[in-house]
Amino acid sequence: MSLVERLQSRLNERLARQDADSPAVESYHWPDESSPARGIGEATTRALTEKRFPCEQCGAVLQYAIGTRSMECQYCGHSNAIEQSAEQLEELDFHSVLKQLQDSPTVKPETNIISCPNCAAQFALDAHIHAGDCPFCGTSVVTETSHSRPLKPKGLLPFSISDDEARESYRNWLKRRWFAPNALKKYARSDASLNGVYIPYWTYDSDTATAYSGQRGEIYYVTQRYSTTVNGRRVTRSRQVPKIRWYPASGRTSRHFDDVLVGASRTLPRKITDWLAPWDLENLVPYTEDYLAGFSSEVYQVDLDEGFNIAQQIMDKVIRSDVRHAIGGDQQRISRISTRHSDTTFKHVLLPLWTAGFQFRGKTYRFVVNGRTGKVQGERPYSMIKIALAAIAGIALLIVALTVMQGSGGLDGIGGSFSSGIGRGLGY
Repeated sequence: MSLVERLQSRLNERLARQDADSPAVESYHWPDESSPARGIGEATTRALTEKRFPCEQCGAVLQYAIGTRSMECQYCGHSNAIEQSAEQLEELDFHSVLKQLQDSPTVKPETNIISCPNCAAQFALDAHIHAGDCPFCGTSVVTETSHSRPLKPKGLLPFSISDDEARESYRNWLKRRWFAPNALKKYARSDASLNGVYIPYWTYDSDTATAYSGQRGEIYYVTQRYSTTVNGRRVTRSRQVPKIRWYPASGRTSRHFDDVLVGASRTLPRKITDWLAPWDLENLVPYTEDYLAGFSSEVYQVDLDEGFNIAQQIMDKVIRSDVRHAIGGDQQRISRISTRHSDTTFKHVLLPLWTAGFQFRGKTYRFVVNGRTGKVQGERPYSMIKIALAAIAGIALLIVALTVMQGSGGLDGIGGSFSSGIGRGLGY
């Protein structure tokens, strides 16, 4: 019996069992009906739940039609509208959910073993992947995220640009990298496939109240006389030297933070995913698996509390700026900051990326494209020859500028005494 015949036989047997015994999708089984985790979406199933997306007209596998609210059949062209969820994108209380998670530990498997609902073949997905394609028949499969992570996504931003548009954005981005090797341009013209993937993120809201103390610096100027040589003659001139008076400052400031975004994936470096901002989070739609058809999707690898620690670092930079503004003056010194967070809430969302990589001179480089805006960030090689030429040109321009200034007397008075005067005035 050939492989195709064996797969078809297994499919027929599976379908017969489903028709005779039970529906294809098993309902959630709660081991403890009073478990606090029930309110936040943590559940276990007797078998991993898979979902496929059949065409209503011909039964073929559907894929999400980018930029629409429907799934499209690649064979007959029929479109199935995505049913819009009535669920509201509500924020969850951070501290109460965190306590529930601590009271309801879950086992994190290394892999998910998937049984394809179309051809019955079994294959493995990494534990942080919960949507992908069957390697045997290409069926799009989405597993329940709660099998490996207790918090399910509440919302997502659907893809709005196609892979062709993403590839063109990457080509344009790479062409603007002046320090990239010329030989790299042929890679920008290549037709390497892009992978569409939904990346998990946390968004945090928090009210902050900050007490601070420090010093406010106000600049004033004093006249300083100095001697210099002009056209072979010693002359006396004067200049204004800045100095600072420091005054004590203290007080309180507050700020509400809304949708502080933190990537919850470890697959891509944080610097790459952070650079893809801004995202149009105001256009988030309630999570439904239909939007994942034809794409990969990850479950979060950065836990809720770890994500908030990162969010606090982002907030702290803004708070320090607020404190400096509150202190006022020309310069500020901050000696103490104490911030209290209250009414902290969060959402778990999925955001779309196009990802790909290429090899250049034996090294792999990755890049990503924002699936909403086409914004590109990534890794690329540098041309040492171009960098060296740019450095030489910069040094040459500096020499010419210094020569011109020297000839016009523009460098007179710029010396150690002036630098030390400013240093003493600024408290160095």
